[in-house]
Amino acid sequence: QEQLVESGGGSVQPGGSLRLSCTPSGFAFQLYAWGWFRQAPGKEREGVSCISVSDGSTYYADSVKGRFTISRDTAKNTVDLQMNSLKPEDTAVYYCAARFVLGINTIQDMCVGAQRNGMDYWGKGTLVTVSS
Repeated sequence: QEQLVESGGGSVQPGGSLRLSCTPSGFAFQLYAWGWFRQAPGKEREGVSCISVSDGSTYYADSVKGRFTISRDTAKNTVDLQMNSLKPEDTAVYYCAARFVLGINTIQDMCVGAQRNGMDYWGKGTLVTVSS
């Protein structure tokens, strides 16, 4: 049975860093594209960053570009999100999600475009709080 487990969330002061990790189980890792999404209180879920395992192509939302880095480890089958220079507006529940590669238009489309609601699997989320 497919399962996604996120870890690494917590509380940090503005300017601090956190590293989120997504550990899938029951997946043929290479057959999926992966993404990190977040939902802040009272706001809609939004795509933060996504990655293609096959070619490593990535997408970042403008709000996190230059501060966040997504990576995949094909040996460990994990997908990480390194978050630096965190801001209070980054406070949210962060979710890892996966989508089968067939049918994906582009990584950007999967993350924030017309296919953003088409992820096949979701983790339960991990809370990130940025506050002084």
